[in-house]
Amino acid sequence: MAARAHVKYMTEGEGGLSAALLAGVLVCLFAAARAEDAAFAFHAYLSAAASLGGLMLVLSHFAGRDASPVPQEVNGKPNYNLGPVKFAVIASVVWGIAGFLVGVIIAFQLWAPELNFGLPFTNFGRLRPLHTSAVIFAFGGNVLIGTSFYVVQRTCRARLAGELAPWFVVLGYNFFIVLAGTGYLLGVTQSKEYAEPEWYADLWLTIVWVVYLLVFLGTIWKRKEPHIFVANWFYLAFIVTIAMLHIVNNLAMPVSVFGSKSYPIFSGVQDALIQWWYGHNAVGFFLTAGFLAIMYYFIPKRAERPVYSYRLSIIHFWALIFMYIWAGPHHLHYTALPDWAQTLGMTFSIMLWMPSWGGMINGLMTLSGAWDKLRTDPVLRMMVVSLAFYGMSTFEGPMMSIKAVNSLSHYTDWTIGHVHSGALGWVAYVSFGALYCLVPWLWNRPRLYSLKLVEWHFWVSTLGIVLYITSMWVAGIMQGLMWRAYNALGFLEYSFIETVEAMQPYYLVRALGGVLFLTGALIMAFNLYMTVRGSEAEEEEQVPVLAPAPAPLPIAAE
Repeated sequence: MAARAHVKYMTEGEGGLSAALLAGVLVCLFAAARAEDAAFAFHAYLSAAASLGGLMLVLSHFAGRDASPVPQEVNGKPNYNLGPVKFAVIASVVWGIAGFLVGVIIAFQLWAPELNFGLPFTNFGRLRPLHTSAVIFAFGGNVLIGTSFYVVQRTCRARLAGELAPWFVVLGYNFFIVLAGTGYLLGVTQSKEYAEPEWYADLWLTIVWVVYLLVFLGTIWKRKEPHIFVANWFYLAFIVTIAMLHIVNNLAMPVSVFGSKSYPIFSGVQDALIQWWYGHNAVGFFLTAGFLAIMYYFIPKRAERPVYSYRLSIIHFWALIFMYIWAGPHHLHYTALPDWAQTLGMTFSIMLWMPSWGGMINGLMTLSGAWDKLRTDPVLRMMVVSLAFYGMSTFEGPMMSIKAVNSLSHYTDWTIGHVHSGALGWVAYVSFGALYCLVPWLWNRPRLYSLKLVEWHFWVSTLGIVLYITSMWVAGIMQGLMWRAYNALGFLEYSFIETVEAMQPYYLVRALGGVLFLTGALIMAFNLYMTVRGSEAEEEEQVPVLAPAPAPLPIAAE
């Protein structure tokens, strides 16, 4: 009897996602036809095209796979799903360079406003949220999604939950970035710091984020390793808390379901409190907890040493999670917010210094017995320097939350310097270190293309950061002092335009620092590209080996 041919059927995931994407095409086309403004129509057509593209990808996946399901293990080892991780790594590099470039452009616009060119699309007011979203959510978000998908598989010794769901997360998240970025250029914004995308983009992100949480939890649920590694706790805190912050802060009522404009349900001081509860905890859980997860996995792996103190990591985790959520009101000192709420935010901000430095010390002490690696491994050096910037930023932040200091620093460029010491020195450097580790692992390369290029990246970028933050510290303190200076008659000593003119040389230094940082990122992109190609630099220098000292010559007896 002839063997029966295997009949291939769509899985529930393939069928359900195909139906949802087909419905998305039809709904988006209908919304585009009924659109009340050009920006909404553009995004509706863009969403229809993305839904159609997603449908084609699902059908292509179905046509190309075998009838049998993907094995969870091969030869007794986990069959890791690294495709979504590779995509997130590539996307993070591309978005990072784009975000750094826009940052350099707007830095030069502050130095020379003529560089706005009088065009709506190149206006500072539209490029600035494009820069912040590109570096925080596009670059940082892809690093977090990519590393979390890699780390949770390796530490749980299990394949990612779902076959299409991880791809839905990385592709859906990057489509959200496209919606947000093009929206800013078209003038679509709800004017909330770090939460500028309008209601329909926020709804889409909510769907993607819920799937992200389910994939992460599903992978932990099916783990073969009974112990849950500490990095996964930090990733989980980041995912859950960001979901809560995003939903509450973006509660809004659209003017029309066929228009881009909406109004928040909160107003006045309540809206300000909710916004900075969101804003500061976006820093706390997106830019801190998520990247601490990277630190807890990649520094021990690179140093080939265990985490210094697992007990300290648990204390670090729970103290950080409990305290950070209360610190947001320190952004609203001397406003209509009740004084007790301002003091509460200040108090918890000062308390945050202790768990933050506990995490920094835990990371630095992980190098016990491996400090010599800093001479020969610039990747590890970059991650260790990121911890130093983390410690500096988490000391400066609590200090700036004190009301007496805040009265001088707030609304000045000192805050800009503080934010970028954390963003460039901590977040970007630990991300760069993770990317340098991941690319050879993901593409099965023995080593990076060139460690010399990593050295160049490190020193060029570090010089850029130093120029950036020192110029902003000096400029910010000068701003604060000029704004509060009075003459003998009790009038303000300086007009506002005089304070702006005084900033010009510092803005130029800041822009030049940004150019250096962007240059370092371009060096990294070339290095990673050559690594993926499988090339090795000819000038790769050998690690020097210490030779024993020669034996002393015998001394003749007198």
